[in-house]
Amino acid sequence: MAIKKSNKLPQAVVLKQILKRCSSFGKKQTYNEEGLPDDVPKGHFAVYVGENRTRYIIPISWLAHPQFQSLLQRAEEEFGFNHDTGLTIPCDEVAFESLTSMMR
Repeated sequence: MAIKKSNKLPQAVVLKQILKRCSSFGKKQTYNEEGLPDDVPKGHFAVYVGENRTRYIIPISWLAHPQFQSLLQRAEEEFGFNHDTGLTIPCDEVAFESLTSMMR
């Protein structure tokens, strides 16, 4: 029986790609000298949630949380990570807020 190789990137590489893309899509922003949006504090990134793509600023530490990783997997399956529209989380805003309130 042959071993099937996965064509998925290592998780660390995917997370770095996500962070690079998660700035402030669709908003008029000012950027600092590093090219990052001024309204996103260091150690945080923006995600877009729900049909209205409501923008949330969340801490990077949440990337290690198992429930948030589950949302990232769903986002990858539904939207992929190879786009410039920011990280979109595929769940409604109420569910996202409920999940994030448990992670605080």
